[in-house]
Amino acid sequence: MSQASRDSLAQLHTELKDILSVGGVELGAELFAALKVIDENGALRRAVTDPTVEANRRQELLGKVFATKISANAVDVLQSLAGARWPTERELGDAVEEMAATAVVYSTEQDGLAGLEALTQQLLEFNHAVESSHELQRALTEQQVPVTSRGDLAVKLVSDGAMEATKVLVRQAVELPRGLKPVDLVRRFADLSAQQQRQWIADVTVARPLQQAQVDRLAKSLSNTFGRELTLNIETDSQLVGGIRIQVGDEVIDSSVATRLNDLNTKLAG
Repeated sequence: MSQASRDSLAQLHTELKDILSVGGVELGAELFAALKVIDENGALRRAVTDPTVEANRRQELLGKVFATKISANAVDVLQSLAGARWPTERELGDAVEEMAATAVVYSTEQDGLAGLEALTQQLLEFNHAVESSHELQRALTEQQVPVTSRGDLAVKLVSDGAMEATKVLVRQAVELPRGLKPVDLVRRFADLSAQQQRQWIADVTVARPLQQAQVDRLAKSLSNTFGRELTLNIETDSQLVGGIRIQVGDEVIDSSVATRLNDLNTKLAG
């Protein structure tokens, strides 16, 4: 995916976060089903990615195609994607796929960090089982076998206690890998889950070890600031000189002396 498309997708993730967060596995499954329709209909793909067609017309087209087939929230996601410009038809499909997988990943956050960790682990365990068996690899990609049968086999490979989110994602990877090996797509889904885990972990770097009372106060303050219970990953770095550096996902709070000195040197050099 081009950098411009990746930037557009990142913006859409922010705009659609509330819908994706509440939609859960059901929304993800609906978007995966819509992706199948889009992938199988070249005329539709071309119309929705045609830069000469106004955004509202592209959105109206998808609304007409899917209004009676999927939920209003799923249609909203598709129309938001149609409103953006995608250089290729493939990139539109990739965007729908990522939004669908993201909704499924978000569904595990009701259990906080533990849910995300479990999803990531189950997906990686599926890959390990498949990659260790040539027989399974053939069975999951055998074109003479009905695609739903291959999907059923994929679901059977995950543990009995696996989350519904895991089952939906491995089935999608096997039934509609979109030119990838199923294990490669599963790994992509696992990476999405791992990235979301970072939103629940605060990487804290300090110059000197903190007392437990300080750790407790910091944890409470950060959890209040970010609106969720964060797990603190604290490291000591003597080169920090003083202050503290905190990173939660892509957000960084840096009040270290080293950073302030670097900033000052940059300004002086300029």
